[in-house]
Amino acid sequence: MVAKATIVTAPRLKALYNTTVVKELQAELGLSNVNEVPKLEKIIISAGIGKNKDDKHHYEVVRNTIVKVTGQAPVDRMAKKSIAGFKIRAGMNRVGISVTLRGNRMYEFLDRLVNVVLPRVRDFHGVGAKGFDQGGNYNLGITDQSVFPELTFEETQHIHGLQVTFVIKGGSKESSRALLEKFGMPFEKEGGIR
Repeated sequence: MVAKATIVTAPRLKALYNTTVVKELQAELGLSNVNEVPKLEKIIISAGIGKNKDDKHHYEVVRNTIVKVTGQAPVDRMAKKSIAGFKIRAGMNRVGISVTLRGNRMYEFLDRLVNVVLPRVRDFHGVGAKGFDQGGNYNLGITDQSVFPELTFEETQHIHGLQVTFVIKGGSKESSRALLEKFGMPFEKEGGIR
C-alpha cells in the first residue's frame, strides 16, 4: 500500500508577505536592505483572571476560549510581585493565561482576526492607532469573546476580554502600522468615523 503525500500550503497572509508585501514596504519606506523590512515575529493572546482568580468555573471558561480560538494550549501566568489591594502575592498562580503563536498558526490567526472577527464587532469603526509602543509592537483589546465564530452560544454566556499583542521585528510605529495595513488591519481614520 502506498501512502499518499499531503501537500502543506503556506497560509494566505504568509504567502502574500513573501511575494508582494516585502517589496512594497521596502519601496514605500525607502529601505535599502530587504532585512530592514518589518516582520511579524509572534502574536501573544492573553487574558487576565483578575478578581475571579479563586473561581474555578471562570478559569475554565477563559482557558476554553483561548484553546478554541488559537488551537493551542495556554500557559498559566504567575504574579511577578505582591499587590495588597488586589490580594495578590508574588508567585501566586493563575492571575492570567497566555498563548504565543508563531509560524503558520500566527498567520492563520491574523487572517481570521482581520477578515472574520473584527467585522463581527458591534459598532466597529476600526481599531485604534494608539496601541503602538516604542518598539513598534501593537496591542489590541477585545472586550467580548463572543465575536469569535469558534465559540458556541453556551461558551459565551460568561463574558470576558482578550488582549492580542502583535510583536513586530524591526519596526517603528509608522513601519509597523504600514505592515499591519498591508495585512488588512482596519485602522480608524484620524478625522472621525471610518
